[in-house]
Amino acid sequence: MTAPATPAGEAPGPGGGPQHWYTVIWSSAKARIGIVMLAGYVLVAGLAPLIAPYSGTRADFDPLLPSGSTHWLGTTSQGGDIFSQLIYGSRVSLLVGLFGGLLATVISLVIGLIAGYQEGSVADDALSFVTNVALVVPVLPLMIVLISYSDVRGLPLIVGVIGLTSWAGPARAKRSQIITLRNRDFVTAAKFAGEGPLWIIFREIMPNMMSLVAASFVGAATGAIAAEAGLSFLGLGDSASISWGTMLYQADAQGAVSQGLWLWLLVPGLTLALLITALTFINFGIDLISNPHLRED
Repeated sequence: MTAPATPAGEAPGPGGGPQHWYTVIWSSAKARIGIVMLAGYVLVAGLAPLIAPYSGTRADFDPLLPSGSTHWLGTTSQGGDIFSQLIYGSRVSLLVGLFGGLLATVISLVIGLIAGYQEGSVADDALSFVTNVALVVPVLPLMIVLISYSDVRGLPLIVGVIGLTSWAGPARAKRSQIITLRNRDFVTAAKFAGEGPLWIIFREIMPNMMSLVAASFVGAATGAIAAEAGLSFLGLGDSASISWGTMLYQADAQGAVSQGLWLWLLVPGLTLALLITALTFINFGIDLISNPHLRED
């Protein structure tokens, strides 16, 4: 007797039944650690006004105070509370990761799926040419140039620049994936049913590659967080908001280490590294959905 087909987004379980995607992800020890860590970051960002003792932009304290009961991590040379800046900075990094990763994923999804489904056509040639050009252009110098020559600074600009410069690689991966799916039986049946190309691409094919889309989003979000921190460290961030990148920039510019304020430099860098590690761990769990050979017993 033929076993029933496994629904999209599920994988065969140990007993032959369907195994939900969230069960597969949670089965990975690394993914569980990453999810717990990310949940902690989200909780801290959401409760920032309750957790932080002061406003992140407040700078009327005595400068260069050591860590103590009033200021847990001390104060900056401008009189800002380092702990409060650290808590409020989590909001910027998470927002940039969410919207920057989402923008890059949407662009790569549209271009990759259309190019792959229309393989060999004029549309595929044009989109592949644009993708190849975007792949060979150095991303970091391009982001620096775009932000440097912009008259308006802010998070929307940073999110837009990151999204528009980091879609090419994921688009190439999605194009390759749809080429392997477009000749499957369910696609042929949809064609015989009279469905249009866009309906087939986004309603028939895309649900069968959601693990790749999810992994692409997490990877893009990780890159967006790192890019924002790097741009802010170079002095190209939003000066009106507090982020971990701006904290690193100010600490480096004010000579935090030479003044003994090593916490000012170490804590935001360590917090940023742990967030990127958490997202990387989550991506390990997402990989298990599309590659059952990686699953743990």
